[in-house]
Amino acid sequence: MAKKAKADAAFQRCINPDCCATFEIAQTLTACPKCGNLLDVAYDWDALPIPKKLTEFDKRWTRRPGDINYSGVWRFRDLLPFAPEDRLVTVGEGQTILFHNATLAREVGLTGGQLHLEYEGLNPSGSFKDNGMSAAFTHARMVGARRVACASTGNTSASMALYAAVLGMEAIIFIGSGKIAYGKLAQALDSGGRTLQIRGDFDDAMRLVQEAAKELGLYVVNSVNPFRLEGQKTIMYRVLEALSWEVPDWVIVPGGNLGNSSAFGKAFAELLELGLIKRAPRIAVINSTGARTLTALTNEEKVSWSGGRVDDAKVGKYYGYLDEKGIRAHTLATAIEINRPVNLKKCLRALDVTGGIVREVSDEDIIDAKALVGRSGPGCEPASAASVAGCALLVKEGIIAPSDRVVAILTGNVLKDPEVPVKYNSLQGEALVKALGLFQKRKPKYQNLPVEVDAEIGAIVGALQKPRA
Repeated sequence: MAKKAKADAAFQRCINPDCCATFEIAQTLTACPKCGNLLDVAYDWDALPIPKKLTEFDKRWTRRPGDINYSGVWRFRDLLPFAPEDRLVTVGEGQTILFHNATLAREVGLTGGQLHLEYEGLNPSGSFKDNGMSAAFTHARMVGARRVACASTGNTSASMALYAAVLGMEAIIFIGSGKIAYGKLAQALDSGGRTLQIRGDFDDAMRLVQEAAKELGLYVVNSVNPFRLEGQKTIMYRVLEALSWEVPDWVIVPGGNLGNSSAFGKAFAELLELGLIKRAPRIAVINSTGARTLTALTNEEKVSWSGGRVDDAKVGKYYGYLDEKGIRAHTLATAIEINRPVNLKKCLRALDVTGGIVREVSDEDIIDAKALVGRSGPGCEPASAASVAGCALLVKEGIIAPSDRVVAILTGNVLKDPEVPVKYNSLQGEALVKALGLFQKRKPKYQNLPVEVDAEIGAIVGALQKPRA
């Protein structure tokens, strides 16, 4: 990596193959000004110092203390080289682990040890969002932004408010009415985020934050910002690193706004282009049945990347159907409670690059999978567990073989939405149904109910001598 990069080797480019307009890195854009499509951060790789093999990144572990290499994002800066090193922003993001548990693997139908969980809950704000924010705030710093904004179901606002507080910027948050978990809202408020609760859902908030940005000159850090996804690419670099640079068979990720799946697809496309890997894993995107836009468009309407010429008419017709019927996304996995994913086209591209697929699982299956994850190690937020529930479904369908090596992404930690596990593990019967709106037709699989005993040792000994239910 000795070659010196050319100053103009990084730029922004429209993903529409009939446009392909390019723009300077210093411009602040969330869509192509010429055709309205999404933008990529793109690179002239021939003008950049690129590693000859991924193992070259291993040596950066020896230079971690007090160095930018401590960041699990910027340790891989050669693969997202849009900013000079003295402008990089980090709060220690990306110190994550990839762990497996043989019991959990067997529960979902895999050979013991073949299910690996990428635990993004170890990030400073407790979710994967910090990977993208480190890159987005680096760009915000480059362009001199002072006010940042986002629409959020929770994790984005928590992460943005944290980075804004560190850098002395004002953070402005748009959330839908009642559509944010208290754990996440608490983080945003604690970090000083200025919060506007919109009388509407996330899609309304997303539309309004972009309008407000134009009116007020706000820097938007949602994943329509192409620099956000550059940071999120590094989740896959750390997965490969943890697997000794071997490519897994599958990467399973929750749906939502589709930023992660889009970023992962871009990461693997670039690694293939650079000859750093010989194949990409298949990506499986898992939605909740209550927020199934991607499922409907890909599996039922047969919308695909089609070389970048996505059938906009079909997409528009489906969105019109949602409006006509008054269908709003609704799921306990609030982080993926989104009807109009802004990264739809980039996700379709990722599915094309990786031979990926889309599935949906019920909230009951998500919450049960969440309880199962908690019993295997670090707990996760509800949306995270969609990946584990999706893995079980794909094994049952015979699409994932029991011997396949699978990586499931756990997007955030258990304290992001503490109300769900408390209700799941403390209520029974009609009370549980009323509290969660779930389990009307079957019982939870992995409840851990507390046992009430008298305050005397005999009662305690007697209770502990009984086998657990």
